[in-house]
Amino acid sequence: MVIKGANMRRKNYENMKQTLTVIAAIALGAFSFAQAQPPGGPHGGGHMNPLEEMSSTLNLTDAQKAKVQPIVDQAKPQLQTIHQEAMTKAKAVIDASITQIRPLLTPEQQTKLDAIVKAHEDLHNAMKELHEAKGK
Repeated sequence: MVIKGANMRRKNYENMKQTLTVIAAIALGAFSFAQAQPPGGPHGGGHMNPLEEMSSTLNLTDAQKAKVQPIVDQAKPQLQTIHQEAMTKAKAVIDASITQIRPLLTPEQQTKLDAIVKAHEDLHNAMKELHEAKGK
């Protein structure tokens, strides 16, 4: 009976480790995907600017476009600030989660996790450099 209970606890612990690893990978992937997005959106900035999208969708007149443009221009830096704050908060939560999960992993799993984290950071940095280069 004691052996059966120990085996069950070990199995529960292994399941918990696997679940936490999957959660960390998903969270890290979601964060990295969001971080890698240029302000233009998930397709490398291929979207039209907001005024062009609105003009196309709503069939705005030139007079309407002239009135809408300053509103869009005024909102843009505010939205960028909100986005940056959200990404900073998300990164803090993900980093804290990984810090708690990492000690639960075997050395081999820790190495894999470290490689995943580094790969996502490298991808994010490359996307940021690409976006900056396009902006110049």
